[in-house]
This record gives sequence, C-alpha cells and structure tokens, in this order.
Amino acid sequence: MKKLVLLLLVLSTGCKNNDSSEAEDSASKSNRTTFSEVHVENILEDDSLSIRAIEVIGENLAIAANKGTYGLYNATTNSWKTNTQAYDSIYPEFRSIASTSNDFFMLSVGSPALLYKTGNNGKLELVYKEDDAKAFYDSMTFWNDTEGIAMGDPTKTCISIIVTRDAGKTWKKIDCEKLPAAAEGEAAYAASNSNIATYKDETWIITGGMKSRILYSPDKGSSWEVFDTPLIQGTATTGGYSIDFLDSETGFVIGGDYTKSRDNQANKAITTDGGRTWKLVAQGQEPGYRSSVRFVPGSAGQELIAVGFEGIDYSENRGETWSKLSDEGFFTIRFINDSTAYAAGSGRVAKLRFK
Repeated sequence: MKKLVLLLLVLSTGCKNNDSSEAEDSASKSNRTTFSEVHVENILEDDSLSIRAIEVIGENLAIAANKGTYGLYNATTNSWKTNTQAYDSIYPEFRSIASTSNDFFMLSVGSPALLYKTGNNGKLELVYKEDDAKAFYDSMTFWNDTEGIAMGDPTKTCISIIVTRDAGKTWKKIDCEKLPAAAEGEAAYAASNSNIATYKDETWIITGGMKSRILYSPDKGSSWEVFDTPLIQGTATTGGYSIDFLDSETGFVIGGDYTKSRDNQANKAITTDGGRTWKLVAQGQEPGYRSSVRFVPGSAGQELIAVGFEGIDYSENRGETWSKLSDEGFFTIRFINDSTAYAAGSGRVAKLRFK
C-alpha cells in the first residue's frame, strides 16, 4: 500500500476507519450505559485555523483547514505533523477530506475548486480543478477504495456532484441532465464535511437554503432521486447541515439557522424508510442549530451526538429528547469507538471521551 508517511512523515499506513454505521448492523446496547458527561482534551490549538474537515484513520486523525493547512495526528506519540498546500499564490480553504486504504484526499471551497490526493513522491497531486466562479464544494467521501464522491453548490441547474471510479486519480462531474434539478436558492453548507452519508452502494446528500432536500442514489451515483425534508428552509442560512445513516433505512439530519442558533423548531429529523420521508423530533427542544451529527457506534442506532459552536448534545432515544453535555463549541465530530471521538472547530482539535 502507498504510505501516508510519504505525505506527512508520520505513519506507515493509511488504513481507512469509518465511524459511520455500516459496522453496526449487529450492534447491541445490552452492555452499554448512557452518557452523562464528556471530557474534552485539546490536542491541537491554533487560533489562526478554522477546522471543519477531519478524517479518522485507525486511532489517528487527519485534518484539512484554511490557510492551505493539513496535518496528521499520531495518537500513539500524541504528536502532529502539519504542512501547507498552495496553488500559485492561493492558500486554499479546505473543508472536505476523505481517505482510502491507500490515499488521502482534500478539497477546497471557492473558485478555483482544488482537489488533491496523495502523490507517489510524498507531495500532494492536484487531480481535479474547477474554475467556475460559482464553484463551492462542501463534502467528500468514498464508497470503497476505488469509488468516491464529492458534492457542492450548483454552478448550473443542479447540485454539483463529482465522482471517481479509479481510486481518485481522475474525477468527473455528473451532467445536470442526470441529476434532479436544483430548486431556486437550494445549495449546501461546508460546515462539517458531513453533507453526504453512504451505506454500502447507497448515498444520501442533504441540501439547504431556500429548499432543504435529500438527493438519493441507490447505486453509487449512477442514478438519482430527490425527497423533501420538513426542516426549516426558505432563507440562505436555513436547512440541513449534517446527515448520518445507520443502515439502508435509518438516518438522521440536523441543522437549523446558524444566524439564529437558539431556534429549535424544525431542525432535527429522522427517517426509517431510507430517506423517503422524515419525521421532525424534539420540536421546540434543545439543541438549536448544530453543524454535525453522528450515530454513536455500538448503540444500535439509539444514541446520537450533535456538535455545534454552542455545545455538545446527546440523545439516547433517536433524537426524541436531548441533554447538553458541554458548552464547548465545535464544528465537526467523528467517532473512534463507542465512547471516544475527535472533534474540531475554531482554533482547535480535541479528543472527546464520553462517560
């Protein structure tokens, strides 16, 4: 396997670790206790960074941020290696990150959109570039080591979706004729690299803005449908910000309006039919706006953690009720195991231990 040590001079392999729910098909809560607190340990502090893209690799963590910054945390030695990637005089703002067993990828917001992957000589290689003035990519992930997907705001008449079928060496944008037409003012938010959820061959994309919907593909991006959500929508800052799926049927979305972060109406919803219909939960209850949500591994889909710049919240009953575990603010979260996660936000990365 290609070695991430060539990229960051830290680790010998880049083994992908997926905190999503595919590994939870047979999970059980029988030996679990619910969470009542969280311990926050900062492992990186830099006030100049805004970190919205993180990827768990084994026990370790890759990040991509603004100012062209990227890096890898070695959990064994509790140490970081960071670097910067420039394009001409541009230091891109990276808000999407992904990995396979062999490679590391990061994608910038704004124009030009720049997608990099691990190179053979230890330097990152530019594998996709989009110069459209409207280009703004929000999220990226891989179905497997060969096939991956990234999504962004519309540049024409549909949500932008690019895919790779050759392990990230080349990427192709899907023509709008093959995608549902975007509604007026429909876009997405590059808030936490969690606009896309996958389970086996299936894919769900959450949008927001004037219209908040689910774009669904049953076949790794070859065909698409679109479903409505009941989330708050109608302005440029409303809608779904984050999505996670436990299996082919059960998923959860969270969002709201970050400019009215305490509002807690129509910002949390669950599906039990693969995203075709959604039920609002915890109406008029905390939390308000949150930018990232994940099912807790090993909880059989009962437990959820949501983070945002106003705190960390926990549900033990699929989002019906929530308890606030901390006022500490983060943009994004990914689990290592059933009680430990990494989270990142403004100026820091932390390890979260739930108890």
